[in-house]
Amino acid sequence: MDLFEILSRTFFDFPSMLAVFPQLLGTGLINTLIISLAATLLGTTFGLMLALMAISPSRWLRLPSRIYTDLFRGLPSILTILLIGQGLARFSYQLFGPTPYPLGIFALSLIASAYMGEIFRSGIQSVEKGQLEACRALGMSYARAMALIIIPQGIRRVLPAVVNQFISIIKDSSLVYLLGLMVGQRELFRVGQDAAVLTGNLSPLMLAGLFYLVITVPMTHLVNVIDDRYRNGRRRASAPQSGLKEVDEVQQQSGKALAAERPAPLTRHREQQYAE
Repeated sequence: MDLFEILSRTFFDFPSMLAVFPQLLGTGLINTLIISLAATLLGTTFGLMLALMAISPSRWLRLPSRIYTDLFRGLPSILTILLIGQGLARFSYQLFGPTPYPLGIFALSLIASAYMGEIFRSGIQSVEKGQLEACRALGMSYARAMALIIIPQGIRRVLPAVVNQFISIIKDSSLVYLLGLMVGQRELFRVGQDAAVLTGNLSPLMLAGLFYLVITVPMTHLVNVIDDRYRNGRRRASAPQSGLKEVDEVQQQSGKALAAERPAPLTRHREQQYAE
């Protein structure tokens, strides 16, 4: 048996891929997207709150934000998921039943909020201070200026980094299987792993990896498009202009100005008065 045949049977056994494809599409993909989207929404909300605390003039708000960010950015994702999932299992069971989804989403959102907070903080602080001073000079309060002027600009500048973080959450969602999933709750990785154990080869896991690539690769290119759009703006093609139109307008305005400066013509009544 040559090397090519060994690799094809181990990683590209198409009958095994076709057998697990419906489960990956109908169960694994849906659960992965649910976990990722929910964790991203919660992480974005908490992250924006952390960013506002980090730039606050109050030390009592900045210090907890810094401790939280250092803690959840320093811990491995798998350790955070296990601590949250096993430590709060009884409490979650009383509220949500045996499903581990809420704890998995909560753990991922805690991790994501720490990174989102730093992303939003850098974006908000990149906005020129003169804009806030101008808003204050116009009579706007600090909260109103931040909500209407500063924060929207800061979020717009870091949208590519936010999309990158969403891609990381999609990949980290594969760690939720450590909390124990029922058949209908399995995400992409767990479906592929179970099928790989049953078939005795890694082809189902390869197909699960292809599902992850189908989700993440287009989003990676979307990040580049968004970044280019916000750096260069929208460029609209326009026909070249010779400038003669502007010259004609200047000449017309000059002619009107000269006509206004000329003395008004004398009427017959005024001519008779001057003759007398």
